[in-house]
Amino acid sequence: MKRLMFLALPLLLVAGSAGQAKTTAPPDLKWIDGPVGLPAGASFAVVSGDPTRRGMFTVQIKMPANYAVRPHWHPTDENLTLVSGKLAYGMSDQLDRANAQALSPGEKVVMKAKGHHWVFTGDGAVIQISSMGPFVINYVDPADDPRGVPKKP
Repeated sequence: MKRLMFLALPLLLVAGSAGQAKTTAPPDLKWIDGPVGLPAGASFAVVSGDPTRRGMFTVQIKMPANYAVRPHWHPTDENLTLVSGKLAYGMSDQLDRANAQALSPGEKVVMKAKGHHWVFTGDGAVIQISSMGPFVINYVDPADDPRGVPKKP
């Protein structure tokens, strides 16, 4: 009986870790500026899927030191994992550094669909986002949108 349990333990450990998402960047990721809708200075790489199309996708985003994404929301849940660096976030209509919650590398948070949230970095950060596409970002205050405020005709 002890021998059977000894043999079964490694199988359970492997099976238990099989469903966990990887949060390390594969060495062949292609990093580009953007994505559109985020302030200048960030770069991103597609890990899987296509964020411009309908369906599941995963991207990683590199944010420089002292980078902030002002209050915004998405039409679908956003599963965010801090890969490296320092990142703080909050759920409100105003970026509030004093009441931000910090993430440590490997920690995850779910930004619920249509929930207003924001993030900022300390010394820079790499995050991984998994969500349903297409990726859409809507700013609470249109003046915060780096794509520019739409001009009225």
